[in-house]
Amino acid sequence: MSTNQRVLIFDTTMRDGEQSPGASMNRDEKIRIAKALEEMGVDIIEAGFPIASQGDFEAVQAVAKEIKTSIVCGLARAAKGDIDRAGEALKPAARKRIHTFLAVSDLHMRVKLQMTREAVLQAVTDSVTRARQYTDDVEWSGEDSTRADHDFLCRAVEAAINAGARTVNIPDTVGYTVPDEYHALIKMLKNRVPNIDKAVISVHCHNDLGLAVANSLAAVQAGARQVECTINGLGERAGNCAMEEVVMALRTRKDHMPYTTGIKTELITRNSHLVSTITGFPVQPNKAIVGANAFAHESGIHQDGMLKDASTYEIMTPESVGLRKSNLVMGKLSGSRAFRSKLEELGYKLGDNAVSDAFKRFKDLADKKREIFDEDIIALVDDSVVRENDRIKFVSLEIVCGTKIAKPTADLELEIDGVVKQTKATGDGPVDALFNAIKQLTTNTQHMQIYQVHAVTGGTDAQAEVMVRLEENGKTVQGQGADSDTLVASARAYVNALNKLLVKREKSEPAALRA
Repeated sequence: MSTNQRVLIFDTTMRDGEQSPGASMNRDEKIRIAKALEEMGVDIIEAGFPIASQGDFEAVQAVAKEIKTSIVCGLARAAKGDIDRAGEALKPAARKRIHTFLAVSDLHMRVKLQMTREAVLQAVTDSVTRARQYTDDVEWSGEDSTRADHDFLCRAVEAAINAGARTVNIPDTVGYTVPDEYHALIKMLKNRVPNIDKAVISVHCHNDLGLAVANSLAAVQAGARQVECTINGLGERAGNCAMEEVVMALRTRKDHMPYTTGIKTELITRNSHLVSTITGFPVQPNKAIVGANAFAHESGIHQDGMLKDASTYEIMTPESVGLRKSNLVMGKLSGSRAFRSKLEELGYKLGDNAVSDAFKRFKDLADKKREIFDEDIIALVDDSVVRENDRIKFVSLEIVCGTKIAKPTADLELEIDGVVKQTKATGDGPVDALFNAIKQLTTNTQHMQIYQVHAVTGGTDAQAEVMVRLEENGKTVQGQGADSDTLVASARAYVNALNKLLVKREKSEPAALRA
């Protein structure tokens, strides 16, 4: 396929995705995600917003040191300090990009920037010129492009390219546009901007109207050759264009959209699980491509068709996105070598310590659960691995409750900064008692917003996967935990959220993160 038909995938899970209320990633978690994205074949990885905080700067710098094949990108507003900070963070990168942005709609220029059009054009030129001092690979974004005056948008794009931008991003910042309108906008830019041939047109669509993927695909058909997206569609408000959806749409409908990407789609499901576990955002069951029901068939008519020919009701194979049919070959008699082999089959590459910890939890689970599914192993491994560097760790829990007990009591042990602490607490129910105990050992400044439980697999012995959302002084975090005991899973989820809250406390409030 010709170069002109190649669509670059720009992943912003660690930048725009982290702006989701409740999402927060520390340095080690960003490195894990970045390595997974690189293995997956992502072209550009936006690692963060270096000026936002010292923690974000260090995370971008760490990712820049680790990634060798993908381009590592840092976001910067059209300000000298932002651009210099991004340039400094990206110094170690083998391949680097600075992504600078400025609003171009009259609404944003008048209300937010309080700048004239001419001042904005000058700032576009100045910011791109300064970014070029650090790298030849500069991307410029016109924030709120889909609500901008077309004549002015053309002038801004032309100015950015003249100043040295080699990628120009036309974001639908507030998820306002619709496919035919967005297609026409990209076509208009290709026809009217005289130097547009010197840059790649990129698109960054938000999902406020549920059209982010449709708009991105329409833009590709109009000539855009870079799509900015996130794993699981993670992002602020209603989220961003979902990488897995846009990639599989291009792969599945080559008859209508003859374009290609460099994504190894067989890694999609694994990386969806990884991001879900790290951020604490569960994937809804009916989510396209990666939802639990995406390849499930309950209707008798559908099941009959599937038994005759899977293509009757499946337009892609489960294997194409990394799903394997669950089997029951693992059990309590399985050894560590077989367990390691199963992890490799599921796409995990873990160090000896991580394998040892996961194997211990697997054996504990096998003693309690008669049938071990691949989904069970995925849940416990993800739950174990992302906790490696937590300051607060779950140790043990005993709950006394029932109709003959006046007040449910939780006896809890946590390891906090290397020291094991124990307490007892009561509550209106077993979960309330548990969370009261956690608060006694940690802090009582957070407020519970959401508590959700769902089963990883079917059956009464299924592992529970719990999600909690905590809020403190306007900051929200989400945590996840998995265990065959729902209360233990709840403890793990709450502790996971607390660790994320510690990260949030260390980060300063970002100024203006929208792009």
